[in-house]
Amino acid sequence: MAEPAQDEIDASRMPLLDHLIELRNRLIISLTALLVAFLVCYQFAGRIYSWLLLPMINALGDRASERKLIFTAPTEAFFTYVKVSLWAAALIAFPIIALQIWKFVAPGLYRHERKAFLPFLIATPVLFLLGTCMVYFFVMPTALTFFLSFEQTGGAGMLPIVAETRVEQYLSFAMSLIFAFGIAFQMPVLLSLLVRVGILSADQLASKRRYAIVLIFVLAAILTPPDPISQTTLAVPLIVLYEVSVFTARRIERTRAREQALADEADKAGNGEATPG
Repeated sequence: MAEPAQDEIDASRMPLLDHLIELRNRLIISLTALLVAFLVCYQFAGRIYSWLLLPMINALGDRASERKLIFTAPTEAFFTYVKVSLWAAALIAFPIIALQIWKFVAPGLYRHERKAFLPFLIATPVLFLLGTCMVYFFVMPTALTFFLSFEQTGGAGMLPIVAETRVEQYLSFAMSLIFAFGIAFQMPVLLSLLVRVGILSADQLASKRRYAIVLIFVLAAILTPPDPISQTTLAVPLIVLYEVSVFTARRIERTRAREQALADEADKAGNGEATPG
């Protein structure tokens, strides 16, 4: 006899071929959204690149009107604009791609699993945007001001040292910082999911705090350009997010304990009613 309290999966089991067809349809929609976004973004590639240049302009200050970016290969500027358009298209199309992933995965989840997973799906783009904003408004202006401070004017017995950045190098610098911070800011989502499924606990996260801090600085050194400013500005927010993860993990465990207590009470009540007097 089937258990009455057992959760039912909404969608019926599908043959492998049907799963592959569903996956193909989701991929077509995602790639179409990415292609359309790319074609639109390419029309505004120059403006998008100019937006990325604002931190450098602010770091240069009054000297910005005297400066220029260069490219040393005939195709460098073109492929830089293509990369800019592709990155911008990926950011714009991400909600559609994430929705397609959710629609493909959700039918195979139990109702309580969907309810548990959905908040993390919403938190992912929010945290990525938070990391991107931190890079754009704080990290890049600070790092660029530091790097440009090594310029020097010429004089007696000295040659001037002037920064003439290539367009592709600046794009790589900006994108590496943006994606390093955006991906690293997903740490609370990852740790909370591991706690939710029972792989980790809040006590484990708290007890391993010292090791986590060391690992965070190592990851910051790997993900960011090789300078102490970028590494520190990534490591410090990650330490804060780690503490947020510990707090979130404790809330998840308390909620789970309450739900388990209510379920136990319901089972006891049901057994009491079923037991003959």
